[in-house]
Amino acid sequence: MNDWENAIRLLEENRHTCVLCKGDVLYASEKRGVAPLVGWITSGVDLRGFSAADKIVGKAAALLFALAGVKRVFAPVMTETALAIFTCHGIEANCQTIIKQIMNRAGTGPCPMERTVSSIDDPEEALKAIRQTMERLSAAKNASVQMKL
Repeated sequence: MNDWENAIRLLEENRHTCVLCKGDVLYASEKRGVAPLVGWITSGVDLRGFSAADKIVGKAAALLFALAGVKRVFAPVMTETALAIFTCHGIEANCQTIIKQIMNRAGTGPCPMERTVSSIDDPEEALKAIRQTMERLSAAKNASVQMKL
């Protein structure tokens, strides 16, 4: 079984949301959204040449995969924009379903990360913007929790 097949198998057989494989090295996470990728990239994990499987991939995740140097990505669901990014960066991508956009968890509008990168095409710039949005959303959530206490 090659790295790509292994990543897909682990995604499908476990509760993982994101899996990256390269030889004997494996990274897997159950965190939602782009959090796993942001965490690995920010902590300096070298993901160049890895094969990845992710539950859902939009533009934000695609830009992060490109920044990380991943060579191949599979997702059951992927946006048209993500496929275009992968093509532009020479990353092989496969999916089962192509969608126009990823909605937020409430289903009331676009995903906040997708909205964050809507006018960004540079992976480095995308990482900075995504981290700022994550910090803002985390601060707002924490403030909401404190008000309920």
